[in-house]
Amino acid sequence: MDPNYSAQDVARCDLCKTAIAQSYCDFCHVNLCKPCIGEHISDEYEKHKIVPILQRKSTLIYPRCETHQNKACECQCKDCNVFVCSHCTASSQHSGHKFLHLEELFTTSKKCIQNDREELNNTILPTYEEIVHELEKEIASLDGEYKKLTTEISKQRKEIHREVDNAINQMEKEIGEIKVKHRSILQKHLDEIKQVQSLMQHTLNALNEMEESNKVIPTINYSSKNEQFSKLPPKVNVSMPKFIRKQITKEELGTLVVKLTPFFTMLEERVFTAKKPNTLVRELLDEPVVLNTINTGRRNLRSVSWFNEEQIWTSVYTADIKCFNIQSLLQSTIRTKSGWWPNDIAVDRDGALLYTDVSTRTVYKVKNDQTEKIITLQGWNPFNLCVTSSGDLLVTMYSDDETQSKVVRFSGSTVKQTIQFDDGQPLYSGNIYIKCISENRNLDICVADWKAGAVVVVNQAGKLRFKYTSHPSPTRKEPFQPYGITTDSQSRILTADRDNNSIHILDADGQFLRYIDNCELNYPYDLCVDSDDNLFVCEYHKGNVKKIIYLK
Repeated sequence: MDPNYSAQDVARCDLCKTAIAQSYCDFCHVNLCKPCIGEHISDEYEKHKIVPILQRKSTLIYPRCETHQNKACECQCKDCNVFVCSHCTASSQHSGHKFLHLEELFTTSKKCIQNDREELNNTILPTYEEIVHELEKEIASLDGEYKKLTTEISKQRKEIHREVDNAINQMEKEIGEIKVKHRSILQKHLDEIKQVQSLMQHTLNALNEMEESNKVIPTINYSSKNEQFSKLPPKVNVSMPKFIRKQITKEELGTLVVKLTPFFTMLEERVFTAKKPNTLVRELLDEPVVLNTINTGRRNLRSVSWFNEEQIWTSVYTADIKCFNIQSLLQSTIRTKSGWWPNDIAVDRDGALLYTDVSTRTVYKVKNDQTEKIITLQGWNPFNLCVTSSGDLLVTMYSDDETQSKVVRFSGSTVKQTIQFDDGQPLYSGNIYIKCISENRNLDICVADWKAGAVVVVNQAGKLRFKYTSHPSPTRKEPFQPYGITTDSQSRILTADRDNNSIHILDADGQFLRYIDNCELNYPYDLCVDSDDNLFVCEYHKGNVKKIIYLK
C-alpha cells in the first residue's frame, strides 16, 4: 500500500506500485492490477495462482510430487507415510493403501492452531500476568514489611537499653541479609516467569503467522506447546521472619536472647486449570441401549481400549494386539516384543499404544510401528495400567513373592508416587490377580480389586476415600468380583461384575446409582468409554465388544 495515501487507501499493485490491485497471486503472495497480471505470470505460468484480491490466501499450496514433478501431492499415504499425487495413488506401488487428504489434515491442524492461539492468548498468558502482578506486588511491599519488622525490634532495643545493643545490631544486619535473599529468590522467580512469558509471546506470534499461512507442510507438522505452557511454575512461598517479643525483668537483662523465626523457602505447586468446555450434566438413561456390536472373532477377550471414533484396540491370551473398526473389520495388528500375551493395554494422549508384559517386567510403547521400553521393574511385575489426564501413567503391580500389590504413578520412566498403604494397612489384596485401574475426572484413582471383591478409590494424594463392595440385590447370586473399570465425564465410576453379567454404576463418592443389566451382556470383562461417554464392554467368551449408550 502506498505510504502517501491515508489509512483508508485500497491495496496497490506490487509491480507498478500505482494502480489499484484487483487480483492476487496466491503462490507468490503479491497484489496485482489487471495490466500487470500478464507480466507476472510470463514465466512458469502453471505455478501461479491468480485469484480475486478478496479471496487471497484461499488456495492451498501443496508439495510437489517427488516422482511426478509436474503434479501436486494432495494426499498422504497412510501406509507409507509419504505425500502422493493422483498418479501415485493409482500406481501399483500404493495399491490397496489408505490415503489421507492433505486438505482435511490442513483444516484440522488449522483448528488446532486457532484453539492453541486462543487458549494461549486468552487463558494461559493472563494467568502468568496474574502471577507476575502478584510477585511484583510482593516484592514492592518488602521494604515496608521489613521496615515494620526493624521498627518493632528497635522498640524492644530501647526497652532493654545498651545491654543488648550489640545483639540488636547483629540482628538488624541479619535481617538485611535475609531481605537480600528474600528479594533475590523472588526476583529470580519473577525473571524465570517473565522468560517463559517471553517464550509464550514468541510462540503466540508464530501461531498468528501460521494461522494466516497457507503453507501445508509447516502447518501439518505443527506441534502444540500449550501442554508445556499449561504446567504453571511452582509458587515460591518465602516466609517472613517473625520477631519474638519477650517480657524483660532486671534479672533477665544479662541473659536475654532475642531471635527471629527461621528464614526458609517453600515451593508450592501451581496447577493450571483450564476452563471446562462442557459443564452440561448428563443424566442416566432409564434403559441403556446397545448401539453396535463389534465381533472380533477372538475368544477370551480380555482388554479393550478406545482409540478414536472409529477404532478400538483389543487383546486376548495371545501375543497379537488387534485394532478393529466399528464395522468389525480388522485394521491393524501389533505383536508383543517378547511373544508373550499382554496383561493390559491402553492408549496415550498421542495415540500411542501401551501394554504391560509380565514376562519381561516391562511397559512398552508402540508408535508408528516402533516399539520401545518405557518402564522396566525390579522385584515387581506390572499388570494393569491407565493414562491420566495429565499424561502420567498409573500402573498396578505385584511383588515377586506375590504377597504385595501397589499402584505407582510414572512420568515417563520416573516414579512420581507410590500408593500402597492406608494407615499402615495394605490398600489392595496382595496377589497376582487382576486390578484394573482408572483415573476419575476429579483425579481420584479407582482400582477394581478382583480378589478383594471391592472397588478401592483413593484421592490424588493416595489417601483412601472409600471402598465399594457391591449393592444388595436378590437377583445377583454370585459374589461381587469386579474386573474392568472406567469413569465418564460426570465422574461416575463403572465396573464390570463379570459373574453376574452386569455393570455397576457409582457416583464419584461411591454411592450406587444403578446396574446395566438389560443389554444381554455375557461375561463382561473389560470396559472403556469414548469422548462422548459411549461405553465399550468386551465379552470374554463371545469375543464381542458392545458399544452401549447409557447417558441422555
